[in-house]
Amino acid sequence: MWFFNDEQRMLQDSVRQFAHAELAPKIEHLDETEGFNQASFAKMGDLGLHGILVREADGGSELGCVAATIAMEEMGAVDASTALSYLAHSVLCINQIANNGSKEQRTRLLPPLLAGTKLGGMGMSEPEAGSDALGMKTRAKKDGAHYVIDGTKTWITNGPIGDVFYIYAKTGPEKRDVSTFLIERGMKGFSTGKKFQKMGMRASPTGELVFDGVRVPESARVGDEGASVRMMMRNLDIERITIAGISLGIARASIDAAVKYARERKQFGKPIGAFQQVQERIAEASARYEAARALTYQTAHVWDLAVASGVERPLQAIKEASAMAARAKLVAAQFATEIALDAIQILGGFGYTREFPVERYMRDAKLMEIGAGTNEVMRLIVARQLLGSEVADA
Repeated sequence: MWFFNDEQRMLQDSVRQFAHAELAPKIEHLDETEGFNQASFAKMGDLGLHGILVREADGGSELGCVAATIAMEEMGAVDASTALSYLAHSVLCINQIANNGSKEQRTRLLPPLLAGTKLGGMGMSEPEAGSDALGMKTRAKKDGAHYVIDGTKTWITNGPIGDVFYIYAKTGPEKRDVSTFLIERGMKGFSTGKKFQKMGMRASPTGELVFDGVRVPESARVGDEGASVRMMMRNLDIERITIAGISLGIARASIDAAVKYARERKQFGKPIGAFQQVQERIAEASARYEAARALTYQTAHVWDLAVASGVERPLQAIKEASAMAARAKLVAAQFATEIALDAIQILGGFGYTREFPVERYMRDAKLMEIGAGTNEVMRLIVARQLLGSEVADA
């Protein structure tokens, strides 16, 4: 993008080289076996990638949302599965602890998470509370100087293998009585349920987290009791911006594959790229990618400007930022799926086989229309911002 500074361009080159050297050779096997690229997380730690959003005082580089989105796009263009697990680790867990955790929580948990020797995740979705996140049933009941947590979280990225989880639970009778707790593998009563077999993102383990009378001290709570909704919504915004970066990477990789094939594949005595219908699909894909990319990075840039100001944003500004994040995710996710499907069509029969990666791109892209808020929820957020909730919810 035209406004990338030298530091951001260096990061882009570094992550692109890392992705091609470390992720590309493994993704086909991991996708086939539903494995996980654990070794690369420690190497990401060596490069400082886990701390892009973290303050320097806490061991990060404090590069911001634009930089985090760059990392997501570059990884997503090669291995969207690992990019998704990286997002859950760095944005949904590390960033939340860094922003909202106590000094003790940050000092104890951030070093191994930033190094990539421990894997993080976040638990919000439940069997009956996906799009309606505040309808969660998991509860944390106060018991003296402790809380007792019961419930189940589902669709949790890194769930089957994670070490530290940033968990939301109800601590009161009202819908917004939500608190946050840091749960670590090995705690009595905490277990991971089944690992899901998925259509796409197969090298990013997804599963359930089960809480059966998990007893944690008050020191495991993040922030004040019942005050987590605002933190939750703010992190959803940056999740949606950065996850749009993964969609951009998938779209770009699909275009690259389609262009290469259209140059080399010959039918009726000439490259198929000479045919107008193929040219049309490639041109449309390129335009859609550039449009989604401009919107996504504009949104990330606006986010960084708001955060860098150090001034608490008024409610209206927060709503506008949320709507921008929703637009970016909606457009990038839709276009990534459409572009991947067009790439399959251009490759024809080969595109439908695993000899070429475009069928994996399509499988991976589809999740972006569901995770971090479905397309339908994104449209609702934008409509409410434009029309006002009194009209949109009438």
